[in-house]
Amino acid sequence: MRRLFAGAAAAVLAAYLLVNASGASAADTLLSQGRTATASSVENAAFPASNAVDGNTGTRWSSAFSDPQWLQVDLGASATITSVVLDWESAYARSFSLRTSANGQSWTTIHNTTTGTGGRQTINVSGTGRYVRLETTVRATQWGVSLKEFQVFGSGGGGGGTPTIPPGAVRVAEFLADCPFSHRLPDDPIIFPNLPGASHMHSFFGATNTNAYSTVDTLLNANSNCNPSIDKSSYWIPTMYQDNVPVEPVTGIFYYLGEGVRDDLIAQTQPLPLGLRIVAGNAKATGPADNTISRWSCLHAGHVGSSSDFVNCPAGTMLESYLDFPHCWNGRDLDSADHKSHMAYPVGNACPASHPVVVPKLRQVMRYPVNGNPARLRLASGGGYTMHGDFFNAWPVEEMARRVNDCIRPIIKCGVDGRP
Repeated sequence: MRRLFAGAAAAVLAAYLLVNASGASAADTLLSQGRTATASSVENAAFPASNAVDGNTGTRWSSAFSDPQWLQVDLGASATITSVVLDWESAYARSFSLRTSANGQSWTTIHNTTTGTGGRQTINVSGTGRYVRLETTVRATQWGVSLKEFQVFGSGGGGGGTPTIPPGAVRVAEFLADCPFSHRLPDDPIIFPNLPGASHMHSFFGATNTNAYSTVDTLLNANSNCNPSIDKSSYWIPTMYQDNVPVEPVTGIFYYLGEGVRDDLIAQTQPLPLGLRIVAGNAKATGPADNTISRWSCLHAGHVGSSSDFVNCPAGTMLESYLDFPHCWNGRDLDSADHKSHMAYPVGNACPASHPVVVPKLRQVMRYPVNGNPARLRLASGGGYTMHGDFFNAWPVEEMARRVNDCIRPIIKCGVDGRP
């Protein structure tokens, strides 16, 4: 084997690092995504050239184990090239050049180096051409060369990967999944994996087979009650009780949003990586002051206000719960020991340096058919201030990537089908 990994999760982690085009001007357009890519060689069929321009950092192109090698993309028409982002896998090139061509035969060098360091590189360039080629001459490792993403920015080309904003589009970065209640179990495959009955009671939404033994594979092969059903993710919350009788939400809506960071960072949002697990809220809160994330309010009774604890909703209204998940990722881990430290919330409209990858913000909205005296209510985890949510991402990679590219990055409101 070329490399040994600790397990399936490690294989995903190695591929999911940030592709950050911060060196590109805000006016630049991503021209290369989804375009035709070719290469001098591939390590095997699992690592084709197309992987480097698919907008998915969970895939990669990898060459044969020799020098020299090349990877090129056809932009569809002549373009002005202003920057190139190379997101290397650990097998990178020490010496390489970037070249452009009008016809794929005569080439002009626009960048050359013999001191490549790998990692994520944003290279400012000046050139024109329909074709852009990376040529590597000296490998830095015994392996071939491998790129998770090869992104070309500029203007012109054949349309690139940035969608046209349709007339009348609502300028809100959003797509969503509407997932009703599925089942209840005292299980938690994030906090207590492989330990059935170890948790307080949870209400599950989405994948209908979620239990303590759930994995990425079991979720991907599950039935889903979400609209769209292509979303095989699992979402769960502590069960609510009224007078000690379980009460389930009439709906569970899960919004994926581009907000909380500057527009130029929204434009760099990366797809949520397959298998990512996130927990939001504080199940161990001992009072309202311990939980500043979740909120309770009343549908159609805004005058009541919101609170981190249950509120008294007037007759004819419903109790609502809102919970925003963190959307700054450390770019490495699909989970962490405390199930939270691999994620962070933005600070000052940007992600902190420790968690530089902007991913869509998940907003969980629950509406319960209850009102009146909140003293009759409790959660399986305790008071209303212990409201929390768990998310296990099992969106098919290509569906998540399409929605991020078509809805989040260009700031377009999309429906459950991921279209405006």
